[in-house]
Amino acid sequence: MLLYQIRKEKSKYIFLFFLRISCFSLTAQISMPSVFCDNMVLQQNADVSIWGYGNRDEIIKIVGSWAPKDTIFAQADVLGKFSTKIRTSEFGGPYTLSIIGSRRIIYKNILLGEVWLCSGQSNMEFQVKLSANAPKEIEAANYPMIRSLNVSRTVNASPQEDMAGEWEICSPSTVGNFTAVGYYYARELYRRLNIPIGIIHSSWGATGVRTWTSRKAFDMLPPAMSADYNQLALNDFGKFQKENSDNKKRFEKALANDIGMAEKWYDPETDISLWKEVNLPRAWMGTELGTSLGNVWYCKKINLSEKVVGESGTISLGVIDDGDIVWINGVKIGEGYGYDKRRIYDIPEGLLKAGENTVTVRVNNSSYTGGFISEPENYYLETKGKNKFHFPLSEKWKYKKSAVSMDYGYVEIGPNIAPSLLYNAMIHPLIKFRIKGVIWYQGEHDTVRAYAYRTMFPNLINDWRRQWGYEFPFYWVSLANINSEDILPKDSPWAELREAQTMTLTLPQTGQAIIYDIGEAYNIHPVNKQEVGRRLALVAMNKTYGQTDTVCEGPVYQSFRKEKDTIIVSFDNAEKGLCTKNNKYGYVTGFSIAGKDRKFEWAKAYIQGDKVVVFSDKVKDPVAVRYAWSNNPGANLYNKEGLLTVPFRTDSWEECTKNK
Repeated sequence: MLLYQIRKEKSKYIFLFFLRISCFSLTAQISMPSVFCDNMVLQQNADVSIWGYGNRDEIIKIVGSWAPKDTIFAQADVLGKFSTKIRTSEFGGPYTLSIIGSRRIIYKNILLGEVWLCSGQSNMEFQVKLSANAPKEIEAANYPMIRSLNVSRTVNASPQEDMAGEWEICSPSTVGNFTAVGYYYARELYRRLNIPIGIIHSSWGATGVRTWTSRKAFDMLPPAMSADYNQLALNDFGKFQKENSDNKKRFEKALANDIGMAEKWYDPETDISLWKEVNLPRAWMGTELGTSLGNVWYCKKINLSEKVVGESGTISLGVIDDGDIVWINGVKIGEGYGYDKRRIYDIPEGLLKAGENTVTVRVNNSSYTGGFISEPENYYLETKGKNKFHFPLSEKWKYKKSAVSMDYGYVEIGPNIAPSLLYNAMIHPLIKFRIKGVIWYQGEHDTVRAYAYRTMFPNLINDWRRQWGYEFPFYWVSLANINSEDILPKDSPWAELREAQTMTLTLPQTGQAIIYDIGEAYNIHPVNKQEVGRRLALVAMNKTYGQTDTVCEGPVYQSFRKEKDTIIVSFDNAEKGLCTKNNKYGYVTGFSIAGKDRKFEWAKAYIQGDKVVVFSDKVKDPVAVRYAWSNNPGANLYNKEGLLTVPFRTDSWEECTKNK
């Protein structure tokens, strides 16, 4: 009886399902994904996919006005889905595209040209209105042959078939919101090719490469490269969101009533003996704090001599992500907010005392990274009087959590909380749309795992090519320079990520733009996006559009030989010779050299034909040389065409990010 009842119920639901399908098929009208709309650019000289929804078994007629006699027919399946391809002609327009079935849809003002996908993180997201000389650039942006589709930012736990966005014609009234790198790239291509250019902009700041990768490709990564990801059970996303919302309320209540403030943890008499210890500077990522939001308190005891009593001073705490309040001996001396701002606060006269002084900092993280993210030399206390005193503040501090999201089970729902969220929502809806290629600007987020980027980045490129079904060009921007130049050579996660990017050039149809000369020391978003777009366009012109006489890359390390106490480095892509910039004496900067002890020293270097001679008075028996191997290389070696030498090293010594 029970079995009969189950079968009866099952049959009822099957009947209702097919009834719903039948009703849908009788009433549904043709609908199309958002990527199709007026003013769009379709890839020229290609079989372009056209897909959408209609009635079950409906015959849909598709006509492009560039070839009106070549009518294409498609039949919808049992779910109303249809998909077919139409051949586009050589560039031109404006044209129309007609979709004719249960209703007629006519897309107008269509151009046939070159379509490029622009993706990555914040430096691709960075808008024209924020770039250098923005008012003049916007005023001059009268390029109706350039069109942009901006994909709205969103995440999803499963692959989506559609997204929000519409094509816009480039004009002074619209271009301000375009991706700056994408626009300047498109402009350069248009000027050189005189062909309509379409850019599809799909990026999100502060995102890692893995969230842009499909789940299938993510699961192909070695376990060590996925272990640090929050493996949330997103199969029931609705349930997760409900529980997460409840946890958020508890966390926000604790944050608003910070126990550290209530108990006055800034008081020098506070017992910190049970607080945990940490060496600063250190970001929260990679520690027990991970990507938590909220407040963490830090405390350091320093002993000062009687000579500083009564004197004023300053305290420097580098860069703090995101907010801070600072006390000395229980007196608040300053507060700030911003992940890219140096924290330097004045210490009033009479606050410092002989003997033990207490520095207390409450750090608030409002988004992702959190913590102290500058160089060690940027952390110090200094007096201003005649007895000038300098006390380093890096290394050992005590810390204690007061209100952090991880303790309440709350996770900020963003693109980095689980694999593939951005691929699902912002790439998968595009994979049927024909593109010429991809330009990519990302990597800053992944510098902490630069060694793993050797695997993760090629994995993404291969993944996207599989999804689209063909091997399109993929060009990227090597990381810009950031932070102050190093006093002494040292390990650099940024250099290691640039190396990982360069290693990815082993994949076919790839290229990169080197830009470590146009960054800004204390701005992770340099405003000179015009030159970034231009250098990317040089790569495309050479590698995609057949202008082999267009030089698109600077000198590339070829080999080295040792002569006594010097190392002589040979380069490719230096046929017309090497040169320097930004040094009136013509010295080559950016080289370091090491002996068998693996201790690098800044080197002297000079150009000798198409080679560079490198040496140091401190290294008598050199075995290895590096070039532009730092966060901010200060390197100045170019070819005669004005393109930078690609960073390199001759050694294979262990990387500082290998086990991250």
